[in-house]
Amino acid sequence: MNTIHFTGTQVLFLMIMTLAGVILSVTFHFPLVIGFLPGFLVLVIFCLSKQVRVKDLFYICKNGIYKTKIVLIILLLVSFLLPSWYLSGTISQMVTIALDLITPKHFLVLSFLATMIFSMILGTSVGTLSSIGVPIMSTAIVLHLPVEMVAGALISGAFVGDRTSPFSSSHQLLANTVELPIKRQGKAMFFTTIVAIVIALFFYSISDIVISGSISSHIQSVAWKDLSIVKFLPPLLLILFVLFRFSIVTAFLASILSACVIAGLDGILIVKMIRDFWQGIEGLGGGLIHMYQLLLFLALAGAYNGLLEEMNVIKPYLDRWLQTSQSLLSDTIKTLVATLLISMIAANQTLPIILTGRSFLPHWSTKYGKEELARVMGDTTMLFPGIIPWSVFAIMCSTIVGVPLLNYLPYAIFPWILPCITLIVSLYKQMRVVKKSPSAVM
Repeated sequence: MNTIHFTGTQVLFLMIMTLAGVILSVTFHFPLVIGFLPGFLVLVIFCLSKQVRVKDLFYICKNGIYKTKIVLIILLLVSFLLPSWYLSGTISQMVTIALDLITPKHFLVLSFLATMIFSMILGTSVGTLSSIGVPIMSTAIVLHLPVEMVAGALISGAFVGDRTSPFSSSHQLLANTVELPIKRQGKAMFFTTIVAIVIALFFYSISDIVISGSISSHIQSVAWKDLSIVKFLPPLLLILFVLFRFSIVTAFLASILSACVIAGLDGILIVKMIRDFWQGIEGLGGGLIHMYQLLLFLALAGAYNGLLEEMNVIKPYLDRWLQTSQSLLSDTIKTLVATLLISMIAANQTLPIILTGRSFLPHWSTKYGKEELARVMGDTTMLFPGIIPWSVFAIMCSTIVGVPLLNYLPYAIFPWILPCITLIVSLYKQMRVVKKSPSAVM
């Protein structure tokens, strides 16, 4: 199957059909699974035209869906997390404490810093948003703060660790793909990371000043003696399981089951639990009824990605992309554009890292060094899946915080400011080389 060749026209048509379908579904608010279907069918038809057997196609699609199994399970459990915490009284208690501990007038800055620190420790945005993002969002709702801005601050902070932490699986994957030790990769990404964090802190500080007038100045202090330690068990188990490197699925299950036990001891009937698990909690979210269409889309996206990778649809064209290279800046732009297109088509985080890294590594390591490719990919490839509405990664984050991506994206400054910063850094480095050696061929 590796000898199969897709023409440029076929690849272009596939891209147009895929992107047109998902953009229309996002624009007109119909299920993503329907919008993604035309692109998937076009890819299947092209494969059949290459004499690929139906049996082989089915096997590839099945393996692609299997690779998304963990994501599907996590999102299924996320739909149960909020209802279980609400029924056990955990949400109301955590909100009460957050109201006492978090300074409302610096809410956005503190939200960003909290998720940034936590994600650097955990190395996962999903675990971070699930464990501390949920109570912070609940507090924001109680304070009548703009939830879009709070969600943007939380996701910005979570992305810092997901991209930068040495414990992050995507950070490890990038290091493996560009063949760099973790320490050298971290050093290559350090400058742009610090600049982006400083810009984010400034942005959220200004935003806090702007919205501070809408926050109630009178907040009752917490009667700590009335709080129940038992009701902290669900989030505490979630945090501890993630910290001790248990699987995120195990962490979710432990948290949900403990919340159900607490709710049962408080007199909540099983019938009510089942109903709330299905319908969700009004004002907070959750519920399986709001998740099944998303799960179908993710399964279809898994099958689609499996075909893209197994049939080698895109890689040959990436290999040609840098042949007319002229400078560090032009190579940065080409890499940015290529990885953006891959992220838009692949709808996941793993495939863009692997395809971009493996295709561009020989060129970048020869001309500029592997560290430069790690910087550019760390500032683009690692983040684009988090800002594309139909990407699995973006959908997971949006689902956990309960705010649509397009609503919070303008306030999630960290993931979209880094590509701009890395372009400026490449331009600066290029100008330094020209200044030192005007006659050098870039």
